[in-house]
Amino acid sequence: MVDRGFEPVCEGMWVRRDYRDRLAAAGLSSLEAVFELQSATSLSKPGLAPYRSRLRLNLGQPAVTVYLKRYDRPPVTTQVRNWLTLGRRIPCGLAEAGPLLDLAAVGIGVPEMVAYGRQWGRLFERRSFIMTGELPRSDALERRLPACFSAPPTPGVLVQRRQFVRRLAAFAARFHRTGYRHRDLYLSHIFYADDGSLALIDLARAVRPRLTAERFRLKDISQLHYSAPGSVFSDTDRLRFYLAYAGIRRLGTADKAIIKKVLRKARRMARHDRRHGRAAPFMERRAEGMTR
Repeated sequence: MVDRGFEPVCEGMWVRRDYRDRLAAAGLSSLEAVFELQSATSLSKPGLAPYRSRLRLNLGQPAVTVYLKRYDRPPVTTQVRNWLTLGRRIPCGLAEAGPLLDLAAVGIGVPEMVAYGRQWGRLFERRSFIMTGELPRSDALERRLPACFSAPPTPGVLVQRRQFVRRLAAFAARFHRTGYRHRDLYLSHIFYADDGSLALIDLARAVRPRLTAERFRLKDISQLHYSAPGSVFSDTDRLRFYLAYAGIRRLGTADKAIIKKVLRKARRMARHDRRHGRAAPFMERRAEGMTR
């Protein structure tokens, strides 16, 4: 990865060249400094493993916001499972690096990778990290949909909604054509920018599977369907999404079989969440009078 615009700053740590001075000014020019950092906003959440930490911090003037994911002595079982999934021995912090660089290279929106580092023991990882830049003027579709989805359903607004559904489908299809599968493709991990562009985040679980490519493609589609709120997206919207994703004008037998699998998967996810006191977004009821 060093030849992709990164350079070493110490043993086991690499930085994108245009961020080197910013990190140095913040005192982050070594693995020790990165793992000792406390003066940043913690993004911890319930269920986050104790060996993991997530931080947000600002670098330099004018300030640039970056996100830091650290893995400190991850369990051996976790490491082995990751190696088997990814097909190679790789630190936890760098699992996201390959997808970030590969997708950026083909023009798919992803956060810019700023720095990464790792330290090995005899066989297993001691610690690793990855630092990424903030997606400018963007937010997750889970929190921010285009304005047309909250506007009165005039004919012009409805056209805009349909156009967005098709753009979202085209974005998902283009991502899948790279061979990658996200495995966490919820609306919380797709960001929408002021300029209308879309981007993917949280690619640590992304893989390019061979034997299970179709299985994980269906999982990604199911996660999108599951996380799209029923109060906003109608059944017609969902059909429109699939037709645009598949690049077809009407459903064939194979397409209907795929949709049935997606619906079954979403219902299983809903049952699981219901047992844990969580509501399934796609099952939300739509407001009276909404038109598509």
